[in-house]
Formats: sequence, C-alpha cells, structure tokens
Amino acid sequence: MAKNIQSLERAAAMLRLLAGGERRLGLSDIASSLGLAKGTAHGILRTLQAEGFVEQDNASGRYQLGAELLRLGNSYLDVHELRARALVWTDDLARSSGESVHLGVLHQHGVLVIHHVFRPDDSRQVLEVGAMQPLHSTALGKVLSAYDPVAHSEVMEIDRKAFTPRTVTAPDDFEELLDLTRARGWAADLEETWEGVASVAAPIHDRRRMPVGAVAITGAVERVCDRGELRSELVAAVRETARAVSRDLGAGRF
Repeated sequence: MAKNIQSLERAAAMLRLLAGGERRLGLSDIASSLGLAKGTAHGILRTLQAEGFVEQDNASGRYQLGAELLRLGNSYLDVHELRARALVWTDDLARSSGESVHLGVLHQHGVLVIHHVFRPDDSRQVLEVGAMQPLHSTALGKVLSAYDPVAHSEVMEIDRKAFTPRTVTAPDDFEELLDLTRARGWAADLEETWEGVASVAAPIHDRRRMPVGAVAITGAVERVCDRGELRSELVAAVRETARAVSRDLGAGRF
C-alpha cells in the first residue's frame, strides 16, 4: 500500500484546524495543537501562505484561512450546483431531441464534461463524464471562449490543432467565429472535431450573469443537420435549455 505524504497530511491538518475554533491562531498554538516543532509548522505555514491558502494578520501575526480556499470552494460549489440544476433540463433535452446532451465547464485549457445524457435509443454508448474536449473546435468550447474572458485568453494562447479540414485555426478567422457566436447566442461544430459528428451549444449564466458553463446536443451529421445546416428546432431547444438552467441559477431572463 502506498504511503501518505506526511507534509501534505500536516498541511491538511493545519487547514482543518484554522477552519474551526477561533479561526485565527498563532504559530505556537498551531504547533502545539498538531504536535509539531515550531520550525516545521512555520515552514508549512509559509508554503500555504505563498499559495494563498493561508493569510497572516500583520498586526497580531496570527494565521487564518486564505482567499484561495474560498475561490476553490466556490468553484466546487458552482460546478456541482450547475450539474444539479441542469439534471432535469438536460434529460428533457435528450428525450425531445433524440440526441446525446453534454454539460461542460472550462478546465485546464479545455472543456471538462461534467454531465452526459445518453441518446435515448438502444445503441451502445460510452459515458463521457470527466472527458476533456478542445476549446477551439467543439461547440461547447467555442461558446465558453466567446463568453468567458478567461477561456478566450486561454484559447488564443494554445496551439489550435486542426482535427479535420473544417477546423478553424487562424487567429483572425477564429475571432470572427467567436463574434458570430456572441451575435447569435450559440455555437456550432460541423465536423470540426470529429468526422461525421455535429454539435450545437449555448451558454449558461449564473446569478451574477457570469458564464459558468455550456450545454450541447451532439449527434451524427445526417440527424443533427439538414442540407448542411444545423436543424433550427435543435438550435432553439439547446438555447431554451441553457436559458432554463440559467434562470434556475438565478440569472433571470436572457
């Protein structure tokens, strides 16, 4: 059995200690509570402070939890609230469209699939929750890149690989594509990532009117498209689902 890393265990214990009780503790209090030498405790605290997980009060010298933990905690809650709010709506979308539905969020220069509803037929399908999709070619990625400033910065910095002859990679052309996405409120992927596969996605906003994710329908080109264009009823259904989830997150009407 693999051994736990002692320094990480001690750091986690410090964070739990600071999360309870008085919230602000001095070095001696922390060291004695955890049975550590002051030098050892101070070294761990300095590392946590450098990463933003711990802050030190200048006047008293006492330590408390840092803002970075709050940011990470909010990110965790946002993702799980998004998925929880979207469950019923994405199920309905898959049932009405007859296609698979994906819910995605920005993560590590790509799109993380946090929810996947299978196409409602008897075909063999693979659950894609936890899978990563590219920002620049997928409908989910283009929506996030168009509406989220962080995603936009990241997609312009990465190597935009051409997965198929249809993939848009040139910076100016890609910016035009994002302008179009913002103008019409949805993004398309017409065989830009996978041959024979098309997708349409729309953005989801939270109570602060900030983009927190995107929802998409994905399916075979011959089912999702009509005469080379995405079927209008599917575009409308995806946009309505995104608006419904946004309203449930407190965004109001879009």
